[in-house]
Amino acid sequence: MIPFMQLSSQFTSIEGEIRAAVDRVLSSGWYILGRECEAFEEEFAAYVGTRHCVAVNSGTDAITIALRAAGIYDDDRVATVTNTCPPTGAAIVNARAALSLVDCDESLQMAASRIDAAAIVPVHLYGNSAPVDEIVAQNSEAIIIEDCAQAHGGSLHGRACGTIGHAGAYSFYPTKTLGAYGDAGAIVTNDDDIAEAARAYRNYGQEQCYQATEPGVNSRLDELQAGILRVKLKHLSEWVEARRERAARYTERLRDIVTTPTESNGAKHAYHLYVIRTPRRDELRAHFEEQGIGTQIHYPIPLHRQPAFEHAHIPDSGLPNAERACDEVLSLPLYPELSLGDVDRVCDAVEGFFA
Repeated sequence: MIPFMQLSSQFTSIEGEIRAAVDRVLSSGWYILGRECEAFEEEFAAYVGTRHCVAVNSGTDAITIALRAAGIYDDDRVATVTNTCPPTGAAIVNARAALSLVDCDESLQMAASRIDAAAIVPVHLYGNSAPVDEIVAQNSEAIIIEDCAQAHGGSLHGRACGTIGHAGAYSFYPTKTLGAYGDAGAIVTNDDDIAEAARAYRNYGQEQCYQATEPGVNSRLDELQAGILRVKLKHLSEWVEARRERAARYTERLRDIVTTPTESNGAKHAYHLYVIRTPRRDELRAHFEEQGIGTQIHYPIPLHRQPAFEHAHIPDSGLPNAERACDEVLSLPLYPELSLGDVDRVCDAVEGFFA
């Protein structure tokens, strides 16, 4: 049996460090917005190369709060790509904005084009960078908030994902390459005003204790998760390289059989997911199940086909690339603890199916 994901093996490898961090936090007697959170914010900002990191409750909240902090107001149009996870759309709706959906290109990233919107949320899907530099160049008046939920360790032209637009929104959900043991997220930015507004907004809109300048929310990273993330951040670079090594083995063996991922121009793919494409996706997935190999589909239904987003604006030409992609994508097992032998077993199963 090859599971699609195995989080317990990662915990085993760093168990001593994790338990020490948890004990440190519990002994401190301070559990919300304390030194652990501040230290993680400093360390993660240094990792991505921004002046500010504002830790929040989730990646979804990170997008919502970043939009509000950047000045997006009620009913402003905010565009994102349709072949993404529902939280991206939910975050935009939660910011009380009008959701607009655009198509992806053949790389499955948001197509760089002129977009009629007050803000744009490019998604670094699967860990591959969206063409944010081109999107910024063609939409100089728009606020750009990068969805980096899957892009820990990814970059574009040497700049970390989340540092090219006005702000980046990271998720630290447990399955992410940098994952907490609960919900967690962060906003990274070089914009002092966005950082200041986000810090207030995440804490009821308070700039000082019991003094709220505007209605905010309760979206704070707790000290336990901050301490855990500080431990994991030390290992992030090696985990990303392990993912890239396994992705390279997949690509070497599968590129002539199925459509394999390609890195965007100038991008370093972080390979949060290794996603192949084939018109025979459902048959192949059934074959994997027979072989005892776990797979997932990220994501089977584009946002414009979901009832929650039925009022979103979509172009008259439709969203054909995303529709086709959602019928063909299949995620293969990929995590740092996956052995190269198991990667070869997965590849053998693909070869056997198509043979």
